[in-house]
Amino acid sequence: MRIGVRCHDVIHSNLEELSESIQEKSLKSVHLALQKVKTGFDMKKSYITPGMAKHVRDIFAKHDTSIGILGCYVNLAHPDDSELNLLLNKFKEHIRFARDFGCSLVGTETGALNKEYVYGPENNTEEAFLRTLNSVKILVKEAEKFGVIVAIEGVAKHVINTPERMKRILDNIDSNNLQVIFDPTNYMTADNCKNQDGMIRKSFELFGDRIVAVHAKDFICEDNEIKSAPIGKGLLNYELLLSLVKENNPYIDIFLEETKPENIDDSIDYVTKMYNSIK
Repeated sequence: MRIGVRCHDVIHSNLEELSESIQEKSLKSVHLALQKVKTGFDMKKSYITPGMAKHVRDIFAKHDTSIGILGCYVNLAHPDDSELNLLLNKFKEHIRFARDFGCSLVGTETGALNKEYVYGPENNTEEAFLRTLNSVKILVKEAEKFGVIVAIEGVAKHVINTPERMKRILDNIDSNNLQVIFDPTNYMTADNCKNQDGMIRKSFELFGDRIVAVHAKDFICEDNEIKSAPIGKGLLNYELLLSLVKENNPYIDIFLEETKPENIDDSIDYVTKMYNSIK
C-alpha cells in the first residue's frame, strides 16, 4: 500500500509548491485533476501536449512523487449529444497523453442524466445506465489504443450508484482497460449506511479484482444526511476496508480525499497504523 492524496485538496499557488507540500508529508502518489489545480497552464485555452505533460510529471518526480491517477471528471450520461461528445473528447485527450504524465489510469465518476450533474430519479433508469454504458464503451475503445486504463468511480447520487450497477457495467464491457476506483463513502446514504459492512464486502465480492485505487475519506449521518468527517473520526469501518484491501490488493494506492491541512497528519497516521495492525 502507498498513501497518496488528491492534489486539489492541498493548498498551493503553483505546481512546485504543491509537490513540495506533498513530499513534506512523505506521500508517494497523487490523484491529479488538471482543471482543479494551479498548473500554470490556461486549461480553458491550452490543451494537453506531450511537453506540458512531461513538465508536470518531472516536477512531481523531482519531489519523489508519482501521478497515480489523472482525473478527468465528466458527465458520462449528459443528455445533450453535442455536449456529451465534447466531454468524451476531453476525456480522450487525457487518455492520449496519460503516459506522458507517467500515469496509466484516467479516472472519472459516472455522472447524471441531467446537464446540472445532480441527483434525480432519472439517474436510476435504464436509459441512464445505457447512456453511461455507451460512453464508457467509447472511452475504453480509445484507452485500448494507448495502453491506458479507464477507471470509473461509483457514487450514490450518480448513475453507477450501487456495487451491483458497477458490476453490471463491468460485465457489459469485455476489456481489462476498464477498472474501478473504490470509494466506500461515496456509496453511503442515510438509508444504507447502517449496512456499510455488507456493501463493502459485496463490492469486493463483485469486483474486488478490478479495483485499482481506493479513495479514503469518512462520514457521519446527521439530520438524515451523509456529511463529511475527518478520517478516523466518522463511521466508516476502516478496519474492514483495509483488511479487504490487504487481502485482495496489497500493493494498491490509497488516496486521501477531502483532507484539510489541520487533519492530514492524523489521517495519514490513522490509515498507516490501521493497515499495519491488520494481520
